[in-house]
Amino acid sequence: MFSVIFPGQGSQIVGMGKELYDNFDIVKDLFKQADEILNFSISKLVLEGPKEELDLTANTQPAIFLISYSIFNLAKHEFNIDLNRAKYFAGHSLGEYSALSCAGYLDFSDTLRILRIRGDAMQNSAPKGQGGMVAVLGSTVDMIEKILRENKENLKVQIANDNSEGQIVLSGKTEDLEKLIQILKDNSIKNIKLPVSAPFHCDLMNNAAKIMTEELNKLNFKIGKNKLISNVTANEIKDPKELKNLLIKQIENRVRWRESIINMIENDVNHFIEIGPGKVLSGLVKRINKNVKIDTINSQSDIAGLKI
Repeated sequence: MFSVIFPGQGSQIVGMGKELYDNFDIVKDLFKQADEILNFSISKLVLEGPKEELDLTANTQPAIFLISYSIFNLAKHEFNIDLNRAKYFAGHSLGEYSALSCAGYLDFSDTLRILRIRGDAMQNSAPKGQGGMVAVLGSTVDMIEKILRENKENLKVQIANDNSEGQIVLSGKTEDLEKLIQILKDNSIKNIKLPVSAPFHCDLMNNAAKIMTEELNKLNFKIGKNKLISNVTANEIKDPKELKNLLIKQIENRVRWRESIINMIENDVNHFIEIGPGKVLSGLVKRINKNVKIDTINSQSDIAGLKI
């Protein structure tokens, strides 16, 4: 059995999807629709840059979704590959929106608009320069949770992403992260300060969560074709009524990606197909379990060679 997975922020590059845009009218049409829906040329930004603008969270989120959605629909309509045969759909952070849109829970236009709002809200939730993120390498969730518990009086930092074995991302205020970096060094734990402008997936995203509560309640969610795995619980979403609530919680809570992959494997998934720019998730899956099959799909030859 296979699962389809969709990447989040950080996978974007200028020119992503250009080969598909140049060769397929279905992709051109989706890019044109996206420009009209968002009232600006996101297609030009994706295809030509500049990188600084593409990397702005309010642009990155709808841009990555546009690429993932285009690839998904191209595979279906031009190559007759029905990815809706997947047992599960899952996505990393904003990728969860790509998953629910491709699975039919939310319209293309609504997904683009909500991701533009989400990106802007997350970018502006914490004052610029007052928050950040640190990647911790080669440690375990248990070890990091222990360190955070032992230092909870002195600093407030949260696990933002439990990505894979040995890769955890932390979020918090800049001064708290600086203190934590020293503690990690004292414990010989390797860490890297990430080049992001906001502390995603922690309590500092509270304003974004409020905005998203209001905006998500305006949307009309449908019953989709596939089972979704939630970032917040790492489990299948049993009741579609839960969906909005989990998407709101996702803003301030840990992305449980490692647990999500493990749970899918324990439920008979042995093949993961990453749909979107880059191959970040494929690398994470490989670190979690070396024995599963992984396909990264972001070019014409990738789609043509896909076997399911």
